[in-house]
Amino acid sequence: MRFRRKSSLIGKNVVGTVFVLLFSGAIHTATADMGYAVVPTSTIYPGEEITANRIEEVEVTNPKLTGGYAESAGQVVGLVTKRTLLAGRTIQLSSLREPFAVQRGTNVRISFTLGNLMISASGAPMQDASVGDVIRVRNLDSGIIVSGTVMQDGTIHVVAK
Repeated sequence: MRFRRKSSLIGKNVVGTVFVLLFSGAIHTATADMGYAVVPTSTIYPGEEITANRIEEVEVTNPKLTGGYAESAGQVVGLVTKRTLLAGRTIQLSSLREPFAVQRGTNVRISFTLGNLMISASGAPMQDASVGDVIRVRNLDSGIIVSGTVMQDGTIHVVAK
């Protein structure tokens, strides 16, 4: 009585199955619907804001494309680049940031509120910052440097220690 190893039968069945799948088009249809990616139409340099006329949505055809890229124009329009984005290449979400709400050296309003007491003064930010960032600001009247949170309207809100 002769015995065959099961592994040799399994290997032949796997090769046959892959052969059938390749020529039946089953693998092609699985990769055809991979979604969309956003790519620049021209080179976008660091610090530039992304506008709708500088990008386009393209269908993803590379199955080995790693994640983390923008899939719709709404995700990137209005954001600012941190690094150079090349035309035709996917835009990684990690290479984008929110635009700065305040810029270093410009005049801003500093506000302090404690109960009914509200004090405001002119100040100059010591660094660029987005909404929600805690930054240092120089009071233009006294020269004192205070720390505060950047608000949506571009003011710096200082809290008591």
